[in-house]
Amino acid sequence: MRQRVEPSWRKWYKTRRWQKLRWSVLVRDLFTCQRCGKIEADTSHLVADHKRAHRGDEALFWEDGNLQCLCKQCHDRDKQREEKRGW
Repeated sequence: MRQRVEPSWRKWYKTRRWQKLRWSVLVRDLFTCQRCGKIEADTSHLVADHKRAHRGDEALFWEDGNLQCLCKQCHDRDKQREEKRGW
């Protein structure tokens, strides 16, 4: 059985720099999902989502203007479905 190799950019999500950027996006967007409008106090239920998929483009990954706050439900369901369709 082949083991799946993670893309090198995956490690960016584990950095302190990402944690600071994620937090700044959540604060900027007032902990409010930019899709459904849900306000969420528990930040573990929020995602700093890339509006335009970065696909390993480092500049696009770190660009705060390319990030938005989404609740996990909107991110994990709707946004992922759209990305798979190429929207």
